[in-house]
Amino acid sequence: MKFNDELALFLKARYPIIYINTIEEERVEYVIRKNVKTNLNRSIYSWDFVDGYTNNPNNEGFAKRNPLQALELVERLNAETPALFLLKDFNRFLTDLSISRKLRNISRILKLQPKTIIILGSDLTIPKELQDLITILQFELPLEKEISQELNRLITSLNIKIDPQLFENLTRACQGLSLERIRRVLSKIIATYKTIDDNSIAVLLSEKKQIISQTEILEYTSVDEKIANLGGLDNLKEWLKKRKTAFGLQAANYGLPTPRGLLLIGIQGTGKSLTAKAIANDWQLPLLKLDVGKLFGGIVGESEARLRQMINVAETISPCILWIDEIDKAFSNTDSKGDSGTSNRVLATFISWLSEKTSPVFVIATANNIELLPIEIIRKGRFDEIFFLDLPKEVEREEIFKIHLKEFRPTSWDTFNYKELAQSSESFSGAEIRQAIIEGMYYAFYEEREFTTEDICNALKELIPLANLESDQMIQLKNWASSGRIRSASSKLVYLN
Repeated sequence: MKFNDELALFLKARYPIIYINTIEEERVEYVIRKNVKTNLNRSIYSWDFVDGYTNNPNNEGFAKRNPLQALELVERLNAETPALFLLKDFNRFLTDLSISRKLRNISRILKLQPKTIIILGSDLTIPKELQDLITILQFELPLEKEISQELNRLITSLNIKIDPQLFENLTRACQGLSLERIRRVLSKIIATYKTIDDNSIAVLLSEKKQIISQTEILEYTSVDEKIANLGGLDNLKEWLKKRKTAFGLQAANYGLPTPRGLLLIGIQGTGKSLTAKAIANDWQLPLLKLDVGKLFGGIVGESEARLRQMINVAETISPCILWIDEIDKAFSNTDSKGDSGTSNRVLATFISWLSEKTSPVFVIATANNIELLPIEIIRKGRFDEIFFLDLPKEVEREEIFKIHLKEFRPTSWDTFNYKELAQSSESFSGAEIRQAIIEGMYYAFYEEREFTTEDICNALKELIPLANLESDQMIQLKNWASSGRIRSASSKLVYLN
């Protein structure tokens, strides 16, 4: 049910006290006044702690700095006068005994008379003794339609013409911001670039970073990696390509559900983290990294509260990508009784959200050890797909060497023998290939000369790849992938016996 419909229903049903949880005080007041004017014939009395009652000449300035007196006006008005009392930031006074008692006393009057108290506040703090009296109503951030109207208004006033695709991208980037914040950041864009173009997306995403910085659990990750810079992984790239535009308006009109997420499994260094960053850059979505270590708190109930906070922030910022690195370590102790069941409760809440979420939050989880993952996470329906990132095959290693050497030697990268390098780096991951190049560069730099294919090959001989140290885990991962329960990120996968 929409906010306007819910509010109208509560007012007609004579709910005594409504608490509207919002950070957009000005916008919600405008919506309430418009709703009352259209659907109900009620006078509106607006109060705040500094100015008292305003917008009504008979009570101008009444109850300045006196929240108890603000409630007395409810009793003073004629019993037959339909009225709505907007009390701003009044949630801060609810813990006061006199305020709490007064609200309970006048609630009897409110049930019999056409009067309603609406509390506007950004923090949801309601004392236990008032919970039965107060009805909570969420006022959501502006939806796509409102954002489009605001963008159209601005573009028309500036006499600017922009591409329909850019307009859709701008609308999507604005989601998760308040209307006031959207206006402020668009003014900043106009002042900086004198127009609205592709640069505007980056400015809007940086504005979302300000919201994320207010929580210690999530970290806004700046990315410049590209899908093209991922060596191999052709199956995964093709899968991502088909879903790149699935967050747009056309996909919604088509009836296509928003992509839910990915689970990437493989040993360290195979490009799981790099893939998460490249997806965020390619899809032009903010990347939020969950710090799992900070998710679990020492106080009973704190971990669950932090998880709910993380979910709330991610959904507020959406559309976005939520990156959970090494999720196997986060929930590896769910069978342990040493944490009084905290891990199990957090896991249950997280899995429930994964299955039921409707907001466009694309979750990318990475894992190194399949044995540590709870079976509930792997089950279909939590993620759209589970991909196995194997060690790169020979042709993929050639591609990885080219990517890194183009970065280190953009003018002479084509002088290296990539066939020899690929053959000499069997069982090496992408991260280990990069390290071998750097080791080869150290050799040549020490001898004051340019490094060559031979230097890199010598470095490869000295480095021991992780796959050789954890061969049992690699065999287990490959065999698990061959069972058909997981999809290979690369084509033509060869399994071990």
